[in-house]
Amino acid sequence: MLTVRRGTVIAGTGAVGLLAGLAMASGLGPLGWLVGLTVAGATNSLLARGLARRGIDAVHLPNRVTLARAMLVAAVAALVADGAARPAHTTAVVTLATIALLLDLVDGQVARRTHAVTELGARFDMEVDAFLILVLSGFVAPLAGLWVLAIGAARYVYVAAGWVLPWLRRPVPPRYWRKVVAAIQGIVLTVAAAQLLPTIVADLALAAALALLAESFGRDVWWLWLGTRKPARRPVETAHLALVGTP
Repeated sequence: MLTVRRGTVIAGTGAVGLLAGLAMASGLGPLGWLVGLTVAGATNSLLARGLARRGIDAVHLPNRVTLARAMLVAAVAALVADGAARPAHTTAVVTLATIALLLDLVDGQVARRTHAVTELGARFDMEVDAFLILVLSGFVAPLAGLWVLAIGAARYVYVAAGWVLPWLRRPVPPRYWRKVVAAIQGIVLTVAAAQLLPTIVADLALAAALALLAESFGRDVWWLWLGTRKPARRPVETAHLALVGTP
């Protein structure tokens, strides 16, 4: 059994090793190191706290996969931040983001097959995916325009709005389309980051992804608004933004 402390130490060590490899290969600077270590450290700390609050003393296999993916996302964040002060690390960003997206197909499957589906695991997976989308939108924005940041900010704007409007914090019914839309965001942003498509095609794809995201969030907001007038009777899930692979 992999204890929480041992699991987070291994993950943190892996993140440091990954950043060191990027520093040798891409010349990762101090800002990149700072962002990468901060994201990796915060992720490990939040996971440990979440497990402790639920009385769980081990990092089970599905969460290990998600944690490994989170360390990749920390490395992507480091590269994106570092690219603000020097030439962008396009190849490394696209490669790591692609691996993270592929691993997103794994953790949910592992959780279901090992009968280890938990609320914490689903939330952890969701937050890692949301942060990856935010980071990728920050990388693509200088290429396509600041409006792309709306893709990455949507989840966080939704959460912030819930602080002001408590009815937005109510759980929403499960909907597979939400998973599809969320997956599209990561894929389209990664393709746009690779700069393999003509600019007009990439811009149209990003605009379509944003439109789908607005539709998905809009549908949930409308459902929640109607629920303020009439109690909801449908089955619910704990949070918006179901991403590909979420248990």
